[in-house]
Amino acid sequence: MDLNADLGEGFGRWTLTEDDALLNCVTSANVACGFHAGDASVMRRVCDTAAERGVRIGAQVSYRDLAGFGRRAMDVPADELTAEIAYQIGALRVFAEAAGSTVSYVKPHGALYNRVVRDEEQAAAVVAGVLLAGGRPAVLGLPGSRLLAHAEAAGLTAVEEAFADRAYTPQGTLVPRGEAGAVVHDPDEVVRRSVGMAVDGAVRAVDGSRIAVAARSLCVHGDTPGAAALARRVRTALEEAGVRVQAFA
Repeated sequence: MDLNADLGEGFGRWTLTEDDALLNCVTSANVACGFHAGDASVMRRVCDTAAERGVRIGAQVSYRDLAGFGRRAMDVPADELTAEIAYQIGALRVFAEAAGSTVSYVKPHGALYNRVVRDEEQAAAVVAGVLLAGGRPAVLGLPGSRLLAHAEAAGLTAVEEAFADRAYTPQGTLVPRGEAGAVVHDPDEVVRRSVGMAVDGAVRAVDGSRIAVAARSLCVHGDTPGAAALARRVRTALEEAGVRVQAFA
């Protein structure tokens, strides 16, 4: 099982994620590319550290929404979204390659991530942006999403993802952040859910039903308070359960 986290979610003197500490325990780093967070200095620093520690670098692409942290619904024309996805990947690739690494995968962020679960046009536009940027990185997304379907159709590697600290609906999608209980705050529960998804391939939805979760990567959100300590606990618990924690890319 791969363990990923959102990193580089700062801007200028403002910081949010515990990048250095998280890079000690995750195997893949979803690096903000400047549209919801991050800037050139932040991207360069995270890429340098990730490369030094053998952590795979992924482009976390977003709608252009710094003020809303990429979590506000936006209607972006498909051709514009394609160009913006390619732009973000290209920006991160400069720093990844300068560090001796590369952009191994692409993962949408926030509102875009949720939109491309069902929206055919936006999902196709994201994949078109990945292709436009070149390099053929893998695409990370929710199992059963239109994003992964379009990625597979384009010949890209589609990687299913689960969330350690997010609640699920009975349909297997994420509970919207605006709803109560959308984020799981109890560290013990996060650890239990993580092991259950990795070992049993299942998790309890908000209504108590047991749903199947087929995933090759597990996400711990970098902006969760105490994210680094939580990620360490999750990794330790996975390894103790006999799960090999390694990058998918």
